[in-house]
Amino acid sequence: MVSTFHSIETAKRSLFTHTTALSTTGHNIANANTPGYSRQRVNMNASISIDALGMNRSMAPGQLGTGVEFNSITRIREAFLDTQYRGEANASGSWSIQSDSLSKLEGIFNEPSDTGIRTVMDQFWKSWSELSKDPENETTRKIVKETAAAMTDAFNYMSRQLDSLSQDLTTNVGVKANEIQNYLTSIADLNDSIKKLESLGDNANDLRDQRDLFTDKLSQIVNITVQETDQGYSISMGAQQLVNGTAVTQVDSAFLENAYTAGGITGGEVYGMLYSRDVYVADYQQQLNNMANTLANGDVQVTLPKGSVLPPGVTVAGVTGRNVTEDTVVTVKGLNGLHQLGYTLDGTTKGGLPFFEAQGGGAITAGNIRLNAQIEENPKLIASSMRTVGTEFNEQVVAGSNSLALLISNLKDLKFQSPGGTQTGTIDSLYSSLVGQLGVQGQEASRQTENASLLLQQVDSRRQSVSGVSLDEEMSDMIKFQHAYNASARFMTTFDEMLDKLINSTGVVGR
Repeated sequence: MVSTFHSIETAKRSLFTHTTALSTTGHNIANANTPGYSRQRVNMNASISIDALGMNRSMAPGQLGTGVEFNSITRIREAFLDTQYRGEANASGSWSIQSDSLSKLEGIFNEPSDTGIRTVMDQFWKSWSELSKDPENETTRKIVKETAAAMTDAFNYMSRQLDSLSQDLTTNVGVKANEIQNYLTSIADLNDSIKKLESLGDNANDLRDQRDLFTDKLSQIVNITVQETDQGYSISMGAQQLVNGTAVTQVDSAFLENAYTAGGITGGEVYGMLYSRDVYVADYQQQLNNMANTLANGDVQVTLPKGSVLPPGVTVAGVTGRNVTEDTVVTVKGLNGLHQLGYTLDGTTKGGLPFFEAQGGGAITAGNIRLNAQIEENPKLIASSMRTVGTEFNEQVVAGSNSLALLISNLKDLKFQSPGGTQTGTIDSLYSSLVGQLGVQGQEASRQTENASLLLQQVDSRRQSVSGVSLDEEMSDMIKFQHAYNASARFMTTFDEMLDKLINSTGVVGR
């Protein structure tokens, strides 16, 4: 038997349900600009009709509905799009860091420019050419000294800049390790909160959004794999598990360095930093070191002019004794080796000093190359002549000879072979190769960054089309739910009037 007040209950259910729907719509509108928020939906269904199957079932035809109720409030989200987004975020993070690092390298080399190393090298070779025009002129000797010092300073400065960039990248890995740790801890805490809430039968929609947002940010830093288990998110980086329920792995810079070495880090900003440091910066540092050492000590073939006289005690393969009787092609050890074949203006017949030396000793690198300290102190020790006159006991240097200065000024166009034989070419071509390689790598990284960013935007757009809040759609829902609420209220009022008629206006005849 249906109650007289049955429809009042039906109207009440509708009012409650549409109040919830309107509240959820308002929640969606309020969070339209909240990062990571997923729109929520109230899932409505018709409540159980009467009469149900049983002994006391009414014999009235049909089943009478009891209105509407909602069984859950869920968020609209697609796990597949989340996985795609995190993969693209990972690639974007890696390429953006690599592109940024290469851009900084381009800034360090700063070519072409009036202040780059190519300019100071040109000035150095030009100074030797000027010295060959007047070998005894003190001013031209000082210019050779100054341009040599400027060139070595440029090498030193550039090397320090590369060291600084490498250290910055290492420091940033530590910063990212802290950031990762914070995200992991937050995700573990959310795993715990979500598990507790959902064990009561609720849907922890907002907490799940926060957890996904942290996971998205984490995916931009390192490559991760996400699985949802009964304990919450289980997140791994390669074979290393970072989060499992409430258990969190401690992450620091040493942990990330070891994971990168073991091949566990294959993408993300941390990969971009470590790859840039160990591949790009290390490679250009090595090339610059190699160039400085090649200039000073690399094998180079020169033609000793007929009439040249080698300093006492100096031997060269291909020349018998001290006198060069014919134009002879010999191999010398870079500018240092050639400079030692000449004579200075110090009044002796001793050979020249090594033109460059390593500050602090050891092999010459871009970081330690400098002009020989004795030459820097006394420009007369710059060798420019290869001629002497007189006998063994009365031998004198022909100070006005420019034979060695000409040979050194021509080194610019001669091919050197680097110590170890890894590179061959003129010093200019070695530097041009370095700069060219940097330009190509920079362009490629920039292109990859743009592509990764575009793909990330596309996936995010698709995800927003599913999960994002559309104000137009929410306004439409709001009007729809409002009208349903108003109609339910009107229905309750109508039934109240009917009951009023029944209760207060029926059976009053004769009063």
